[in-house]
Parts: sequence; C-alpha cells; structure tokens
Amino acid sequence: MVSHSGLLTVMERAARKAGSKLRRDFGEVEHLQVSRKGPADFVSKADQQAERTLVEELQKARPDWGFLLEEGGVIEGDPTKPRWIIDPLDGTTNFLHGIPHFAISIAVEEPLFGGSKREVTTGLIYQPVTDESYWAEKSRGAWRHDQRLRVSARRDLADCVIATGIPFMGHGNMAEWTRIFGAVAPSVAGIRRFGAASLDLAHVASGRYDGYWESGLQPWDVAAGLLLVREAGGFASDFRGGDQPIERKEVIAGNDAIHSKLHKLVAGALR
Repeated sequence: MVSHSGLLTVMERAARKAGSKLRRDFGEVEHLQVSRKGPADFVSKADQQAERTLVEELQKARPDWGFLLEEGGVIEGDPTKPRWIIDPLDGTTNFLHGIPHFAISIAVEEPLFGGSKREVTTGLIYQPVTDESYWAEKSRGAWRHDQRLRVSARRDLADCVIATGIPFMGHGNMAEWTRIFGAVAPSVAGIRRFGAASLDLAHVASGRYDGYWESGLQPWDVAAGLLLVREAGGFASDFRGGDQPIERKEVIAGNDAIHSKLHKLVAGALR
C-alpha cells in the first residue's frame, strides 16, 4: 500500500463524507429540488449540501486556510497559507439526469514568492458511484487508490481516443469549438464527451483517454486534474502551448507526443 500525506487523508475523508450523501441523493434524483442558476446551468440541493460538508470538514483540519468554491465563491483565509479549490459536484447535469458520471474535485493551491504567485501542489478527484479516488502530490506521482498512474504511451493520433467538452446554451464558443473539432476528428480514432472535466483529466492521467482539449473552464474544474496529468508523466497547456491553462481557461492535455500533435491541430484551427 502506498502511503500519502496527512493532508490527503484529510481531503479523502472529506470527499468520502460528501460523496456518501451524493450517492444517496443520486438514488433519489427525481425527488431533488432543483433551481436554475443560469441558462442550462443547474444547481441542486445535493450540490450545495456537498459543498457545505466539504467546507466544514476541511475547516476543522485547516481553520486558517481560505477557499475558492464553485457555489460559494471565495472564503478568505490567511493569505500566507494555502487555499482549497473545490468543485463539490463536477457533472451536475449528468447527476440531475441520472447519468452516473460525476465527481468531487479538491485541490490545494499554495502561495509562492511571498504570495505573488500560487501553485497547485495536491489534488484529489473522487467518483462516488464507482468509489474511485484519484490523487496526486507534487513530485510524488499520480495514483488511483494505491495504483500508480501513467499517461497513455500511444504516439499516433490515428490510434487515440480524445476527450473534450462541447459548448452548450450560454456557455462556450461554438464556432471556435467547431473549427477545432473539424481539425481533430479526421485525425483520431474517436472523440468522447462525458460532461465532467475533472474525470476527463483523471482518465488522461490513467491512460483511459490519450488526450483532451476544452475551453471555458474554471479553476475548480481543472486544478486537481491538471496536477494528476502532470504527475502521471503528461503535459498540459493552454491553447497557445503556454503554461497558463487555469488563467486562460483552456486546456490541451496528453503525453508529450499527443499533446504536441493536438496543439498543432488546435493552433492551426484557430489561425
């Protein structure tokens, strides 16, 4: 059994507590009270309750840390200390439609250089339905439970399955996505869209997907997953090939060869 830090123990305990409630609510999904948060962007009582559970559990362990939350926004903490970046229910639309593909994502972002810059150093993605826990710590690799993860070894796009997210009502740039899809689709074995960015990145880290691209992403969507990909030996960048996928809200991910080839296709489509 591989050992992980006390911090990850805290994260996993919180995720499992919130996840058990999500599993229960998922079984009763038709009875949930659901409100509109925006065009085609739903928030459920389950989502809000999961976030409250995570905040309560993590605050017990690290009371002076701040939070960046999908639902609750920013909770200020000691600026010299790390903060949590949390998506309590990535794949809300799947959840509300009874599709068993959603996750809890928790990342730890630490201040660098006196707080002028920040870096994600720990990440956890927990899939309550399958009870799969993906985790990574900087320089310690990426793991699913106690199994070391490695990105796919495929080098030829023609052999690859690539994941993406598709723009939908009120979200994303459909014209841009269509141009990229038109460039990528003829070159690959398949493209998949499952509706949970955190799990897409976890599956790139585990070699289930060979690559991934998406834009319009928020920090809580990708913070933990990007660390997983990099610690599994992969590469993740923005569409320009730079190292600001979180800041630019766009991601290309894969092993070195597939990342490079995907980047060329994406960049070419956007010229």
